[in-house]
Amino acid sequence: MAKYLVIVESPAKVKTIKKFLGKNYEVVASNGHVRDLPKSQLGVDIENGYEPKYITIRGKGDVLAMLRKEVKKADKVYLATDPDREGEAISWHLSQALKLENKSVARISFNEITQSAVKESLKNPREIDMDLVDAQQARRILDRMVGYRISPLLWAKVKRGLSAGRVQSVALRIVCDREEEINAFIPEEYWSLDAELAVEGEKKPITVKLYSKNGEKIAVSSQKEMDQILEEVKNAEFKVLDVKKGERTKKAPLPFTTSTLQQEASKALNFPISKTMRIAQQLYEGVDIKGQGTVGLITYLRTDSTRISEEADAAARTFISGAHGERYLSEGQGTKSGNNKIQDAHEAIRPSDINRIPSSISDSLTRDQLRLYQLIWKRFVASRMANAVYETTTVTIGAGEYCFHASTSKVLFDGFMSVYVEADEEKNGSPVLLKSLDESTKLSMNNLEAKQHFTQPPAHYTEASLVKALEELGIGRPSTYSPTITTIIARHYITKENKNLYVTEIGEIVNQMMKEQFPTIVDEHFTANMESLLDGVAEGKVNWKSVISNFYPDLDSAVLAAEKKLEKVTIEDEKTDEICDVCGRNMVIKYGPHGKFLACPGFPECRNTKPYFEKIGVSCPKCGKDVVIKMTRKGRKYYGCIDNPECDFMSWGRPVEEKCPRCGGYMVKKGNKIACADEKCGFVK
Repeated sequence: MAKYLVIVESPAKVKTIKKFLGKNYEVVASNGHVRDLPKSQLGVDIENGYEPKYITIRGKGDVLAMLRKEVKKADKVYLATDPDREGEAISWHLSQALKLENKSVARISFNEITQSAVKESLKNPREIDMDLVDAQQARRILDRMVGYRISPLLWAKVKRGLSAGRVQSVALRIVCDREEEINAFIPEEYWSLDAELAVEGEKKPITVKLYSKNGEKIAVSSQKEMDQILEEVKNAEFKVLDVKKGERTKKAPLPFTTSTLQQEASKALNFPISKTMRIAQQLYEGVDIKGQGTVGLITYLRTDSTRISEEADAAARTFISGAHGERYLSEGQGTKSGNNKIQDAHEAIRPSDINRIPSSISDSLTRDQLRLYQLIWKRFVASRMANAVYETTTVTIGAGEYCFHASTSKVLFDGFMSVYVEADEEKNGSPVLLKSLDESTKLSMNNLEAKQHFTQPPAHYTEASLVKALEELGIGRPSTYSPTITTIIARHYITKENKNLYVTEIGEIVNQMMKEQFPTIVDEHFTANMESLLDGVAEGKVNWKSVISNFYPDLDSAVLAAEKKLEKVTIEDEKTDEICDVCGRNMVIKYGPHGKFLACPGFPECRNTKPYFEKIGVSCPKCGKDVVIKMTRKGRKYYGCIDNPECDFMSWGRPVEEKCPRCGGYMVKKGNKIACADEKCGFVK
């Protein structure tokens, strides 16, 4: 009998796939990539057509030796790495490293690790898709060029081992730009007015909101304006002017892509992006299910397609009609269209078997595995179900020249919502209106409640919203979102507090240097265009070396120009008046991974260090001592009194010496203006 060798990436898949195949098949794992560019050098021959110089990854010698032994025994080799560009490149590197030119070799791929999918792939072997390989090579080399040419400049400027990256530097800039928006934001005052009205014949009152005056929508921006409205409304007669009923349809959600899964798992389960991907990988590769053995529970987790196979769609419809009835079935297949970047050879993320309901396998999964599987299962089922239908009611109530509105909705048909409700939707309640309201209903005013509000700055990015921004801007691929965010957090460029992402001092310095010296690299449009070019390579429309040869000369020129500018910068340790407690020298300012600190210049003889607090030339509003720049434990910048903990003054905004002429409080910088730190005061200069 012929002997067949199947090479996969992950050892976790070996057990799952082996049970699907007969005794003539041997399944082994490469443990990911076996070749890569060398760490010690650029690894790209600039002079000879940008040819990459691949070497065996350190530590992979034993794996390759084992694979070579297995290849010798086999009559045919199947390369079964992941169904994406990275997987295609791993198959190509394996064919090169194992010298498979004279061997019977086939590339197979499957979107889910199930018996039917694996056996079907064996019936449809193909050659390695060199367009996909070249797209991965181009990305790898572009990233290497940016990292290896720019990172040494950051090292020279900031004096510690930092790094730049083609995608990570853009992600950092996006977070920095949002931070600048927030810091420059000046709150604007506005007021709302709620009227609580008693309804004749009803025990419960209704609450309506001020909406318009003389038919035009009203915006109240001061207490003076609100006092005038209150004076006019308090004695007015409240009448029902109109009751409108209608219907609203809420569309069933699309099945998950990598991006939407990361976002929803963050909101609904409070999972960091990296955790979502780690657990999804486990569900995809296979989990030991009682009575079933090792089973791949979901389809491939790195995808930006919402397409579903005909077989999976049919199975879902059979399940839904049986469990919920025919009326709960959707009319057509929901997919997202109009996005040229989607690799539609992939499917959306879905359960490999819809009949494997979460409750039936809960004993075999960890808590987190079950929660993520349940989220994927429910979302997929919901995507094949009918839309939800709401009855909407809007009541318009007049009071002299003013109109008040109240609106609500109730579910007429729950449709997909019988299975799945998005995390955002769960938080939004809806007020209840009385059924008896009509134009003859008599109303009397119980209470008027005026509230002062202030506009809020843009929200800080979270991991989920940053992923959404990267996807919308066309930056990166599904496989890059998690490592990109993980890298900029690991480098201490940004820090995470209560889900929110904040820029650290090191992050600000790196971003500023990148913007000044390499504006193209951190330009989101340039990076998005580069992604389009890489998609063109994957489609066979663009030559991958053309992308490299068009990119590198500009990068090289920018690096050389930056080197000349940086030579003019005196990178000496800044001396301070702080005296070393150990040896009496004047201490100097140095940079560490978390920002500046004071160190003795006598190192290594004297190793004394102290925290460094940079004075901003402003007196503390509470005690009169110096205000200094400080850092939270996670590296987020704030302003506090140098005499802490005796004085507890702190401010996220940068204080100024000038006092607020309106309330006497301290003021802070807001972009090009200064504003009172007390939002209720609202003074801006």
